[in-house]
Amino acid sequence: MNLELLRIWSERRKTSVLITHSIGEAVFLADRVVVMTPRPGRVAEIVPVDLPRPRAAALRLTEEFGKVVRRIGELIGITYE
Repeated sequence: MNLELLRIWSERRKTSVLITHSIGEAVFLADRVVVMTPRPGRVAEIVPVDLPRPRAAALRLTEEFGKVVRRIGELIGITYE
């Protein structure tokens, strides 16, 4: 599904909003990720995703991808060792 969404975006270049609880999915698809706080929901931070396009599944294995995922995880309280 993620690759299909990327294909549609590359053909039409329309802005879209995707709500997900998957950090990896958000980083893979987005140019920026808006991280929300718990109730009341407010914007905690907008994290830019400066990864090259077009994106392929192998991008998920790169250190650059991991850095963005870890940053977002830290914002929501996930610790990585």
